[in-house]
Amino acid sequence: MGVPLRQQLAVASYLLKQKINGVKKYPMVLMLEPLFRCNLACGGCGKIDYPNETLDKRLSYEECMQAVDECGAPMVSIPGGEPLIHKEMPKIVKGIIARKKYIYLCTNALLLKKRINDYKPSPYLTISVHLDGMKERHDNSVCQEGVFDRAVEAIKLAVKKGFRVTVNCTLFQGETPEDVAEFLDYAMTLGIEGATIAPGFSYERAPQQDVFIKGKDTKNLFRGIFKLSKKRKRNWKLNHSTLYLDFLAGNQSYDCTPWGNPTRNIFGWQKPCYLLSDEGYVSTFQELLDDTPWEKYGNTNNPKCVQCMAHCGYEATAVEDMLQHPLKGLFTAIRGPKTVGSMVAEPVPKWIVEEQKKKNTLSEIPVTIKP
Repeated sequence: MGVPLRQQLAVASYLLKQKINGVKKYPMVLMLEPLFRCNLACGGCGKIDYPNETLDKRLSYEECMQAVDECGAPMVSIPGGEPLIHKEMPKIVKGIIARKKYIYLCTNALLLKKRINDYKPSPYLTISVHLDGMKERHDNSVCQEGVFDRAVEAIKLAVKKGFRVTVNCTLFQGETPEDVAEFLDYAMTLGIEGATIAPGFSYERAPQQDVFIKGKDTKNLFRGIFKLSKKRKRNWKLNHSTLYLDFLAGNQSYDCTPWGNPTRNIFGWQKPCYLLSDEGYVSTFQELLDDTPWEKYGNTNNPKCVQCMAHCGYEATAVEDMLQHPLKGLFTAIRGPKTVGSMVAEPVPKWIVEEQKKKNTLSEIPVTIKP
């Protein structure tokens, strides 16, 4: 894992405190989304399909600090849109650091070289750069040529200046294990702290719907990636729990834990998670916990969630599993994700079960034929 020990201990202390206090639903990472405006128009993005009056909205510094305090999560991820567009972002980052929260400032890096002197290196600040593969793959993903080269240049500059830097890689249709392995090999040469890697979520608002990996294809892809890692003894630093990686390879059956990564954006606190934008909003974090019908969501409860394996939904589940079964987590960390043999059975969606029950009930009703 590419996360420094200091941060691991801080998060572990927070998790232990929740367990001791008997808290059932607690956040691990606040998804703080202060704007939707972006300087790219990626084909698989569901965040920019809004009218200009919405794209022009911003969360203020005060609103961001209120969200951080209200939520209480030990880590804050700042996605977008493109956060570096926000004029108050340096002040927002400084305010979060003052609260000793660990920040992942997510950026496509197009503005990073220009704005980097607005920030100071800190053990609490990580610049997370969006890279979806090598040059051709990434530029196709973001629908603009030259972005990969500019992002790499910015990464090298940030590393040179002493910033913690990670890359955030989203996988889409057409990926091969060899392609991903080549990318991770290259990413590790840039001096980054680590990489996050996950399958893209099929946003309903995304302009391109045929780019998303689905079902067993996702698990086979990750098995292939991890198989190459073991075969060639690669030293990839992945910023994920080992059980989440095992889940991606089809070896764990997990339900989504959407409250583990709550989202605060320009509309309010988003139900139920960062990925579903049409389920409604509430004004406070406590309302989000109390008023969201959590039982309606997850891959067995909602058709919108059935293909999701994103870390914002399942990383918290994997961490909870590790807390409950530390020996399983340790064993998985030692051997790595399983890459051969049968996968865990796919859960049967509840709506399919209900439909089958209705059919069975109807078939049992006796039919009377009148003479």
